[in-house]
Amino acid sequence: MPTSPSEPAAPAAAGLVDLAVVGAGPAGLAAAVTAARLGLRVTLLDAGDRPGGQFYRHPAPGLGAARPEALHHGWAAFATREAALRAHESAGRITHLAGHHVWSVLPHEGAWILHAVAGHAPEEEAAAVTARAVLIATGAYERQLPFPGWTLPGVVGAGGAQAMLKGGLVLPGERVVVAGSGPLLLAVAGSLAAAGATVPAVVEAAAYTAYAGQVPALLRNPGKLVEAAGYGGTLARHHVRLLTRHAVTEAHGTDRVEAVTVARLDRDWRPLPGTARRIPCDALAVGHGLVPQLELATGLGCEIRPSPDGTVALVLDAEQRTSVPGIWSAGETGGIGGAQLAMTEGELAAHSVAGAPPGARLVRRRARLRAFADAMAAAHRPGEGWTGWLRDDAVVCRCEEVPAGRIREAADDLGARDARTVKLLTRAGMGWCQGRMCGPAVAALAGEEPAPDRRPLSCPVPLRHLAELPPATH
Repeated sequence: MPTSPSEPAAPAAAGLVDLAVVGAGPAGLAAAVTAARLGLRVTLLDAGDRPGGQFYRHPAPGLGAARPEALHHGWAAFATREAALRAHESAGRITHLAGHHVWSVLPHEGAWILHAVAGHAPEEEAAAVTARAVLIATGAYERQLPFPGWTLPGVVGAGGAQAMLKGGLVLPGERVVVAGSGPLLLAVAGSLAAAGATVPAVVEAAAYTAYAGQVPALLRNPGKLVEAAGYGGTLARHHVRLLTRHAVTEAHGTDRVEAVTVARLDRDWRPLPGTARRIPCDALAVGHGLVPQLELATGLGCEIRPSPDGTVALVLDAEQRTSVPGIWSAGETGGIGGAQLAMTEGELAAHSVAGAPPGARLVRRRARLRAFADAMAAAHRPGEGWTGWLRDDAVVCRCEEVPAGRIREAADDLGARDARTVKLLTRAGMGWCQGRMCGPAVAALAGEEPAPDRRPLSCPVPLRHLAELPPATH
């Protein structure tokens, strides 16, 4: 295995860079510019066309957005790092490869080779980068807990609704219910309301009283409290009702969603009989937090750990090293924590790769932000009883149209005790998304603990790219 680049190394071979960063979101962008400032030669690979990741989305140039920063929180921190990226690019310290989706990272002659699909179908090409060290900053995707009617047009992810607004300057509907669990809901509802949508309710499955036991972490992060107060003020100005310990248990409509049923939940997230009510709407933005995207890391054998929110994340040391020498990670892959924490961890990882002390201030900032993130994760962890709102005819796997009843049959009658066996018996998770959307729900119905995705390839790869790979040497 490669040794840590912080140790003395032989002169670089042609084409060999010091650090390859996968992902140009907050963590990857911060890591790349910090590493370049510390003297490393960096290649930054990202599937997107512009840096910023899912959080800092840019409106298409043709839309003529005059103030895209108005749709973002903490835009100045991003803008500073984006400007630094451009400066380092011009100086030749960073190579930014946009539109490159890394599908595999493999050891290669004492270093690492990253294979990527470059461009878009049908003109995509194979690309490869060789680096002494790799930093994985692949972010996360939304966690969806299905319910009857969630496949109706007009039902979108909470993060998806925000992406539509930030990237396309469009609203998912005129009257939008925001539902699920997690702090993202407040931000989404505030953005939609400020952009002109009517938001009749924010439906939060957790209870904010869950934060009562986390007072020290809250007090160490006064900026977060101010941010939350700002969201609350926005909702109050737009007369948005906040329903805690409630969930959308069904969406209704024919050609698109026309109303949702909302019910009160018990402590385990089971719907309480007699509490259901209907709320008319023409769109529903729903999400239950985020899931770290770990395919590249788990493919390398990086160790994982359970997170307080019921997902799994990478085991990282104080310098953002994974359990595999030569591989670092930062941001949501180490546990969901938001853009500010992701940038801090990216900077820490860059210092570690460069062998430069990060400074006590940076270390303290990561510690307090991570404590706050863990408090949020625990407060919004889904209760085990959420499957109580899933009727047997409710679709769980959208790609293969597998209903909950078939998954329950596989688990209860056919002996399936894990998501893989359920998949073999029902095809749940065999579709285009490969279980990214339905995976947590299938695992819950099978009685399995959350587990990370383990995939040999992290995205679809044309067969010709695989055929063009050089033969393996031993």
